[in-house]
Amino acid sequence: MGVDYYEILKVDKTATEDDLKKAYRRLAMKWHPDKNPTKKNEAETKFKQISEAYEVLSDPRRRQTYDQYGEEGLKDMPPPGSNESENGFNPRNAEDIFAEFFGSSPFGFGSSGAARSMRFSSDRGGPFGGFGMTSNVFRNYSDGTGASMPKKPPPVESKLPCSLEELYAGSTRKMKISRQVVDTNGRLGSETEILTIDVKPGWKKGTKITFPDKGNEQLNQLAADLVFVIDEKPHNVFSRDGNDLIMNYKVTLAEALGGMEVNITTLDNRELSIPVNNIVIPGYELVVSQEGMPITKEPGNRGDLKIRFEVKFPTRLTPEQRAALKRSLGG
Repeated sequence: MGVDYYEILKVDKTATEDDLKKAYRRLAMKWHPDKNPTKKNEAETKFKQISEAYEVLSDPRRRQTYDQYGEEGLKDMPPPGSNESENGFNPRNAEDIFAEFFGSSPFGFGSSGAARSMRFSSDRGGPFGGFGMTSNVFRNYSDGTGASMPKKPPPVESKLPCSLEELYAGSTRKMKISRQVVDTNGRLGSETEILTIDVKPGWKKGTKITFPDKGNEQLNQLAADLVFVIDEKPHNVFSRDGNDLIMNYKVTLAEALGGMEVNITTLDNRELSIPVNNIVIPGYELVVSQEGMPITKEPGNRGDLKIRFEVKFPTRLTPEQRAALKRSLGG
């Protein structure tokens, strides 16, 4: 088919007129060239594509032709009016579509100096009443280059508590959100959506997952980004230090001096039996290589497991036990 107008607007082929308006409103604001001064060429291209896609899909006749014959079909359409050339469909100026869509004062400037510095045209009314804005909707009259885009609020952050097991093996989380949205008529409403988060093995506390424009919408401003921040739930055996796992292990004095085996159930439910042949003194730490957390940037590699021993000294000994200890230790 060539150009996929549905994909450009990010709508289904069953999209209604309201769906198209909502998609255009969001994407046109996001990709207007004046809002993207650091990537103006890319923004101009996307802005034109968005406008062209909306112009085609919002016109029932053009949409039907496009659905049946694709972009080539539009080129063969007979020109019914001034906006189509002898060779078929000829897209309108993207700025004109934007100006007509958002009306005379879409960003709430009111009677401020910013509003007075904007250029208005009295030859036609906008769709929401009043005067329609000219094609340089964001440019100040004084210099022709200034920008007065709606502001984007700070991101909305929310903690995403994860168990160490989830962060070890990875998991898929489904988050149901309810948020405030602005409909095509400028009214506030609400919508519910399910967001999917693929938690990667080895992610750490503080890792952020951003969903652009999924926060609450307000009149005359862009939607905030929604950010989930990974948080680690406490574990009853292990704690985490970077990519390493730490565990405390209590042993008796007899075990500390005579040796033992440490039996551990790992975060992925494997059973480890680790022999300890060295004499365990208070503060002794045994490092088990590659039994820590997965390293996200190094697939297949893991940190270490560090076992920190605590020796439980007896509080009382019989005379016979004291004598036996002295004999065995050469005292």
